[in-house]
Amino acid sequence: MGYDAPFEGLKVVASSQGVSGPYAGMLMAQYGASVVKIEPLEGEWGRFIRRDYDKHSAFSVTTNLGKRSLALDLKSEEGKEALRKLIHDADIFIENFRPGVMERLGFGLSVLQARNPGLIYCSISGFGRDVPRAGYDLVLQGMGGIPSLTGEPDGTPAKCGASVADLVTGLNAVQGILAALVRRERTGQGGLVDVPMIDGQVSLLTYHASALLNAGVTPERLGNHHPSIHPYGTYQTRDGHLNLAIGNDGLWRRFCKAIGREEWMEDPRFETNASRVSHRQELDPEIEAVLVTDTVQGWCALLSEHGIPAGPINSVSEALEMVDVVAHEHPDGEHTVRSAPLPYRLDNAARCAPRRAPNLGEHTNEVIAEWESLVSDSV
Repeated sequence: MGYDAPFEGLKVVASSQGVSGPYAGMLMAQYGASVVKIEPLEGEWGRFIRRDYDKHSAFSVTTNLGKRSLALDLKSEEGKEALRKLIHDADIFIENFRPGVMERLGFGLSVLQARNPGLIYCSISGFGRDVPRAGYDLVLQGMGGIPSLTGEPDGTPAKCGASVADLVTGLNAVQGILAALVRRERTGQGGLVDVPMIDGQVSLLTYHASALLNAGVTPERLGNHHPSIHPYGTYQTRDGHLNLAIGNDGLWRRFCKAIGREEWMEDPRFETNASRVSHRQELDPEIEAVLVTDTVQGWCALLSEHGIPAGPINSVSEALEMVDVVAHEHPDGEHTVRSAPLPYRLDNAARCAPRRAPNLGEHTNEVIAEWESLVSDSV
């Protein structure tokens, strides 16, 4: 990869589909792990969701970056034996099938770790390994409670536009895998990384959960506004919406001076954050009466000069202009696929995958031959 990749040498076998499992494998591949994606002969279903690219879905060309594809019929003994051999030599096995499927196929935790005690077995599920129920992003988001906090107070609860249940689960899986790898360095033993999607969603409630559990305060929908900080939300300007984040009383006084409303600093209704939270219904119309006199960009420029956190609500296109989009070869070998970069950089290394997304079964013979070579060398 041109630098000391942190996961170089790690072998990952990923029998996963959709988003969460493939996303976890992609993150491992981005930094050097050898990730083999196991697919049915007809391809996993994520390949066929809305063909955004010629014969390829956006799911497939992004969540499969950096991997090799091996197509197997796991209903046949030949396919099962090929997978057993791969897992016997693997560091990590990732699966996100409905609970019970891997056990029925003969790839349960105890069976695999008996052959490979150092194996880290990452199992992703909707509701835990004992609940034989499929997990889908929309359902998990709703059950996780966040949509009850999202949307206008008198409107319909709203899920996040991005697939956060899937993506957060992928992040949690990698975090759990890394923890297991650190422990294996110390003990030599592998282990189970159990990643229920519902737990990941509920974990995002953080301070909302704490307010309910410890203070008896039931969180409510406030649109884009904050339950305990004000003004901290979205306001109308002349040509669009502005996000304004006045996180403390010092910023509030600075804001009042910047917009020419110093009298608000002395108003007992608005003087402190606690009083502003209590009187938000009176304060917000006054703020918007000022903000509608200029544009989003006009306010952003002025508030930035005074060190006040504010920003526009960008479209996806505008957001992508703020980052260094990375480019990969299309699986057809003729076109280019662009995608958002990884959200962190290691030693200034490129934030793109070491290889393009694979075609279905593209590396079946290569991976099997590679395994046979490893066996021959170890005999």
